[in-house]
Amino acid sequence: MKSIISWVTLALVALILFLSRHELLKALELMETVNPLVLLLLVPLMLFTFYAAGEIMFTYLSAKGGIKPTKWYERARMALELNFVNHTLPSGGVSGISYMTWRLGKLGVSPGRAASAQVVRYVAGFIASAILIAISVVAVTLDGNINRGIILVSSAIVTFMIFSTIALIYLVSSRKRMERFADWSSKGINKVTRKMTRGKKRVLVREKKIFEFFEDIHDDYLELRRDYRVLVYPVLWATAFTAADALLFWITFTALGTPVNPAPLLIAYVLASVAGFIVVTPGGAGAYEAIMVAFLATAGIASGAAIAGIVLTRVIILIVTIAFGYLFYQNALGKYGKRKSRNPLKRL
Repeated sequence: MKSIISWVTLALVALILFLSRHELLKALELMETVNPLVLLLLVPLMLFTFYAAGEIMFTYLSAKGGIKPTKWYERARMALELNFVNHTLPSGGVSGISYMTWRLGKLGVSPGRAASAQVVRYVAGFIASAILIAISVVAVTLDGNINRGIILVSSAIVTFMIFSTIALIYLVSSRKRMERFADWSSKGINKVTRKMTRGKKRVLVREKKIFEFFEDIHDDYLELRRDYRVLVYPVLWATAFTAADALLFWITFTALGTPVNPAPLLIAYVLASVAGFIVVTPGGAGAYEAIMVAFLATAGIASGAAIAGIVLTRVIILIVTIAFGYLFYQNALGKYGKRKSRNPLKRL
């Protein structure tokens, strides 16, 4: 089973590189005009993003206890492995959650605690994104060179995130509301499915599965509400990670000789990241780039420059993630995946 997983993963890596071949060629052409010294700044910043991504989970796990002492580079490595799995096994983050639960289990973390750490990672990232977008909205509002359309869109994003958070908290704070929502959503989705399949009695989702999903969130919500202070450090690290990850694009634009306003760039990055989470493609490929280019073009950045900076940054991130992530992933699989029953991808 371990050999099968290794070969399947390698095949997926090859597929990703094949599908990205046009972007790779464009990036090679752009390298002729790029400032290599400025572009080298991406290396230490990417290392920091991996470390910060790991700290989002590990600061929470350390506060709750039940985890073996872990070196800082091991935490960064595990974050890179998680990023690699989400790229090679795109499933809206589900594959990464399953893998990281297995991986954390080797450090003595229980499945329940590992699942909570995953929830904290997303919650902290959501809060950090809302904070940074709010700051960016103020910045673009004060900037007279940014058109009002960007200000309107940015304000709408912040409003949507705030009301979405309130709605989710309202839903998961009550089991009765979750039961009603599970019943309503399952019937609605299956009704749409029947119409799309010309009346065939297909059951795409079941009420029980939806309720079980929200019940897990409900338990995590109650735990976080009892001790909300455990979110402080994860949110700080998530803020540092989000800002640094968006800064990668800014460095690339600067290396190409086309510096951009970091405020709209950060907003475009958050929008693209949300799309990358929802769209089930490797790293959200396609939707990610399209959203960033469209938003930056609306902000007054030339489409050609926007495409150049985004494509080059994405290709560099892709290469680092695939090359080093694959090595670390295979090493972890070889070290811990000797027993069939401990297969890290058995739930995918």
